[in-house]
Amino acid sequence: MAKVGYVRVSTEDQNLDRQEDALRALNVERVFSDKISGGTTARPGLQAMLDFVREGDVLYVESISRLARSTRDLLSIMETLEQKGVVFISSKENIDTSTPQGRFVMTLFAAMAELEKATLLQRQKEGIQSAKARGRRLGRPKAEFPTEWESVYNAWKSEKVTATAAMKALGLHKTTFYMLSRRWESQIAVTIRPPGMRVSDRLVN
Repeated sequence: MAKVGYVRVSTEDQNLDRQEDALRALNVERVFSDKISGGTTARPGLQAMLDFVREGDVLYVESISRLARSTRDLLSIMETLEQKGVVFISSKENIDTSTPQGRFVMTLFAAMAELEKATLLQRQKEGIQSAKARGRRLGRPKAEFPTEWESVYNAWKSEKVTATAAMKALGLHKTTFYMLSRRWESQIAVTIRPPGMRVSDRLVN
């Protein structure tokens, strides 16, 4: 069994001494460190620590905030430690996952993460419903036909200009040009079909 420590500060000019002294007082044998924001788990020291620890080891941190800044990241790290059979101890919060009390606290963190997720989804749903009730369009705005669309389109269809030249004249990307062409052709089909004739009938004839 090894006593392992992890310390972190957010920037290169900050000092790790206080955290390291606190862990040495606990007789920690090896300390891993990072000088980087806790907003990401892609930290060299953190990943090295997670690779190093083995079943029966104990990981010490001065505070949970040194390990992770978000509940989601904390739970992900804790899951990795649990799978490897590593005990987690945070001095400031007095959390020890080898005890029932410590495991209960981590259960509360998991519940908080689920609540945060559910609250976010509910707010998104309410926002969509509110926008629809006010008649707002959701998603990308629908592409509009350029001013010279009809004349350029007709020239393209009559093979007086190439598709590339038409796109350049209208200032459209290829995807938008063909999307508008399909929409235009659909509108024409609906406008000129005789009463009682389906669009499909007209196209076949």
